[in-house]
Formats: sequence, C-alpha cells, structure tokens
Amino acid sequence: MVVKVNVPTGLIRGDADEGYGPVAEAFRDNFIERHEIGAACAIYHDGRKVVDLWGGYADGVEKRPWVEDTMVTVFSTTKGVASMALAVAHSRGFIDYDQRVASYWPAFAASGKDEVTVRQLLSHQAGLPAITPSLELRDLGDVERMSEVLASEPPAWEPGTRHGYHGITLGWYESELLRHADPRHRTLGRFFAEEVAAPLGLDFHVGLPDEIPDERRATIHGYKPAEMILHLHQMPPRFVAGFLNPRSITFKTFGNPRILGLVNEYNRRDVLRIEIPAANGTGTVRSIAAAYGEFATDGRTLGLAPATVDALKHPATPPTGGLFDVVLRTDTIFSLGYVKPFPRFRFGSRAGLAFGTPGAGGSFGFADPDTGIGFAYAMNRTGFKLWDDPRELALRQALHVAIGSDPQLPDA
Repeated sequence: MVVKVNVPTGLIRGDADEGYGPVAEAFRDNFIERHEIGAACAIYHDGRKVVDLWGGYADGVEKRPWVEDTMVTVFSTTKGVASMALAVAHSRGFIDYDQRVASYWPAFAASGKDEVTVRQLLSHQAGLPAITPSLELRDLGDVERMSEVLASEPPAWEPGTRHGYHGITLGWYESELLRHADPRHRTLGRFFAEEVAAPLGLDFHVGLPDEIPDERRATIHGYKPAEMILHLHQMPPRFVAGFLNPRSITFKTFGNPRILGLVNEYNRRDVLRIEIPAANGTGTVRSIAAAYGEFATDGRTLGLAPATVDALKHPATPPTGGLFDVVLRTDTIFSLGYVKPFPRFRFGSRAGLAFGTPGAGGSFGFADPDTGIGFAYAMNRTGFKLWDDPRELALRQALHVAIGSDPQLPDA
C-alpha cells in the first residue's frame, strides 16, 4: 500500500550552503507538490559537503520522523556503491577489468563462460541476469552454495553481443569475483566495510548488521507489481509486460527468489541481513553522497589509482549488438558496475564523465568528476520511474542552477 500523508514543514530539516538554496527549495517542494513521505538529499562539491537535507516521516503510518541518522534501503542504488569495492580492488591490482573472470575464479568458466571478461561482467553483458535453479532465501546466505550456482549458470546470450540488466545477480557475481581475487578472500560486503566504508567513515552497509536497531531504518512504502500496469506512462510498457510474465527473462531476472522483486519485502530484517550487493544496501543518504564525492575528486582517501579513475570516467564499451537492454526492454548504457549518461537519462555535465546508479522507486547516487559533484537522494515512498523520478530530477536540476551548469534534460 502506498501511503499518502501530509508532512508538516517543521519536519523538513538540514542545511544547504550559500548558493545551494535552490536544492533546499526543491527538497521542500517535494513534500508539498510531489507527495514525499520521507527522504534525504546530500551533495558534496570538490570534497566539501554543501547540502545535507532530511525530512518527513521514516514511517508514514506510525508517523515516526525521519531524523539526521535515519537509514534507508536504496535498492539498485546499492550497485554503484558496491561497485566501489571493485574499483578499490582494481586500484590494488587484485583485478584487471580486461582480464577473464575465470582467471580469478576458475569454476566460472563452466557452461561457455570461459572468455567472459571482468569488464563484460560488470557491464551487464555476460548474459547472466537470471539464475536457473530455484533458490530460497536461506540459500542466499550460503556463500559456497551460491558460488556453485553462479558458476554453473549458462549465458542467456553470447557474452559481449548484447546486454541486459543483471538486476539482482550482478552483486553476487561481483562478490564471488572479489572473494576469489582478494588475497584475504572477503565477500563484497566485508571488503566494502573494511576498505571503503571504514576509511571514509560511511554509515552504509551491504548486509545489515544485527546491532543496528530497527528504529533507525525508514519503512519502505511501496507498490505491488500489478500496480505497474496503472503507470505505463512512466515505465516502459514492454518492461512492465516482461516483469509480469513468468516466461520472460525480465520476470526471471527479478523472480528467483520472487521475494527479491517485491519492494515491500525489503522491510524484512532477514532480507536485509543477507549480502545482496545489487539491491539491499542500507545506510544514510549522506554516506552515499560522501562516497561519490570521494570518487568525483580522484579518490585520494581510498588510494584510487589514476588508471581506475580514468576507467570509470571513460565512455562505456557497448555490446556489439547495440544498446537495447533485453531485460529492461529499452536502451541503456552500463560500464564497470555503473550506468553512464545516455539520451534518455542524462546526468552530470555535458562532458559525459559521470557515473552512478538509480534504484527502484526513485533513489539515485552519482559522481561527476567534471564538476567535482557527489550526489545522493533516497526516499521511502516508491515511485514508478526506472530513472528520473520527478522528486530526484527536481533536486538534480536545482543543483545545476546552484553550480551554474547546463541542466541535462532527457530526450523525449
């Protein structure tokens, strides 16, 4: 059930530096005009926090206020934050983006995947968006079981020729690659905690620790899949049709186990406890912005190598068969665990160096090295856009006004 509430203006808090008033105004307007329940937005510019806003209700039913340290689950916005762990591993020489995955993880070569490169895997080109064996929630926490299942999966297309959004599986494949390449054999969640979150002081987790109380988490107020039919003017109709068709690759991508394709199920502690690096990252929005702010300014604290930073900035290597995404059923561009700007989803400056990931319902985080911006927004009322949710877009366009850059409007 999508809750609608009136949020008192006194519950909208935080600060915006001089010159960033348009962002604060847009954030306030989201509650007045765009039915926001609870949300936060944070922006770093050239390594300095310039916007830190939060407000509304962390739970719209219980009327529990969203406070400064409220955490929220950000769905696929997790992908970009989690992929920072792979970038750190690349900087340290643990992985090479153009090396074969099987050179680090030999079992991955099974079922015709021996020539898949790390770059292809991280760019959704490996043909592995779905898992064939039926999985239960308990299987997802069994590292060795998941390793065997992932390694045995055959590609749904010839790797490198097409791409399709690896909506849930990307994070597990990243984690297994990292676990085999890391000299200490850490999972992605643990590697991220130790090598990214700790140095940057982030309050963000891939696999939520039990010691974090439920009172700190925002409640997701989401929709049921059938409601997507009522919003075909916002979602690609062919994506909606695929999501609801059990025979389609889109359904299979988000349907094993089915619980992972249902946004309200991410309120469950047992779903958040497991490492799902493509979907269940939970933390403060401020932490997401701080992480992207680090990546937008060459990653000195993390010791990112110049070659890593250049790789993230560089234009994507598209599949040979074109940009049509066989899962999302629309054109997309991916690179190294991130979305890159494309005509229907423009973000960052016109230089095209930006990279980030949006999440189901409207959240988004990105880095723009050209302007030195690290941006993050997340909310608990889920919208129906794959990207460019009107609330997030209003904040991003206000940011362009604040820094004097040209707004990046999508093509019609």
